[in-house]
Amino acid sequence: MTKQVLKVFTIAVFTITAMGIAVLFFLPEDFFRPGSRAQPQTRIIIPQSEGNNDTGLSAEQLAYEDSMNAKVALDDGEALVSVLPLDFNKENTEKEEQIIAYRNLLEIESPIYITYVTYDQDARIYKRTWSASTAATRPGTVNLYTQDLIGDRSICILITGMNGAGEHTLTVFRKNSAGGDPAFNKIAEIRIEGSISVQERERSQAYQLGQTRGQSFAIAAYGRDYESSNILDQVEITYVYNPVNGLYEQSRIARVPGTQIEQRRVRELLGGGSAAFEQFVNGLWYYVSPEGTLDTRQYLYFDPQNRELIFYSDDTQEIYNWKSSSPTRYGLYVSSQNISITNLRRFINIELESLESIQVRVFEDVHLRIGVTGAWNGSYRRVKGVETPKNADNSFIQPRFAAEYSGSIGKIVFYEDGSYRLTNGESEQRGKYTFFAIDNKQLLELRRGEIQNGIQRETFRVETANRRPGPGPALYENLTLFRVRLGTKGLQEMHEATISLALTGENSGPS
Repeated sequence: MTKQVLKVFTIAVFTITAMGIAVLFFLPEDFFRPGSRAQPQTRIIIPQSEGNNDTGLSAEQLAYEDSMNAKVALDDGEALVSVLPLDFNKENTEKEEQIIAYRNLLEIESPIYITYVTYDQDARIYKRTWSASTAATRPGTVNLYTQDLIGDRSICILITGMNGAGEHTLTVFRKNSAGGDPAFNKIAEIRIEGSISVQERERSQAYQLGQTRGQSFAIAAYGRDYESSNILDQVEITYVYNPVNGLYEQSRIARVPGTQIEQRRVRELLGGGSAAFEQFVNGLWYYVSPEGTLDTRQYLYFDPQNRELIFYSDDTQEIYNWKSSSPTRYGLYVSSQNISITNLRRFINIELESLESIQVRVFEDVHLRIGVTGAWNGSYRRVKGVETPKNADNSFIQPRFAAEYSGSIGKIVFYEDGSYRLTNGESEQRGKYTFFAIDNKQLLELRRGEIQNGIQRETFRVETANRRPGPGPALYENLTLFRVRLGTKGLQEMHEATISLALTGENSGPS
């Protein structure tokens, strides 16, 4: 019996040992190496609200938002300014390249730096492969984009912006076609107190088809003519590309005479900082063609009080939030952002041309193309006759007041803080309002808090009846609204059904 048990025990030990050897034989080689096994990582959970599948953003916008995230982490003290996705190799792969603009918070008057980010296939990570400083220092003024300046389809990186001295700057880098070190060569760096623009020209069809090279674009810089006593006289400095040394070089200087106007007033406008010039441009401006004729197809409306800029072109209205202003030698450099498409930015350089006209140059952030943008560059003339009712005129409705009216559209409540609330059954609409006047005609503008049916703003001509007795601002028992369009040709009636409102009460503030 003892021998039988020993035999069974021996067989069991042998079997277990054989199985252990087999397991060790089939395990991967790096099983026992330190760090070879995947370490558990912290899972990041992003809270999402119910119904998050419908965000209201298109696939293109979501892809754009993702592309605006830097692929690499910045170092301590570095702050992101802008991100430009690229595909130099035209591979259209998911591992796209990036140009990142950033500044160093630890440096006083830190220049804006750019760095080139590529994907390392072997290490399977994104990394910086090249960095350089630019002439710009103010982050809110920086515009980063690419363009074929030379005409040989070599992509150039252009960084425009302002520096601490109030100068416009342009820095241009061209990718090294040989693929050596450095990855990019600086071919232009311009600083000037006026403005800088690339003089684009139409290139041949052969260039468009990829058969020949195109003509290189020149760069024009406009600055103060110090040899003239007139502050508005400028010089135009033209830079052209020299293929021998691969740099942009100054080719000619031309004098551009400015309008002869009273110099004291010019110094007040240009020396009073952003606030003085913002107040000067406040209002409506018509576009004037190079031939000096009035072009009724487009105009600009500057509203510094509400921090808005409005671009009108035919029946199109584009509204931008006025983000920041930087004073320049000749006027103002404005950074703005589209209220509907926040990824769409515009930089507007406004220069004093005369006391009734301005020169405008618009630089659009080309990261996201939405439709076709009109040519906004050029001269604009001030529109007279647009004014806000003054408190001293008791016949006009005040811009803001407290009252409640009812009519066919429902009940609308106006608050003294400039907001309104319109209710009709279970629906409610909130937004901002203002009463104003043009050529002694009273107008009302309603701006909704959100776009509905493609409309955010509505303008009405207002007729009043049965004024409440007593001194002070006018308050009327009845208002009749006629929907109109405010355009370069004046007020245009929309010939829609009129809206009659009857005063039902007075209120003191939002509810």
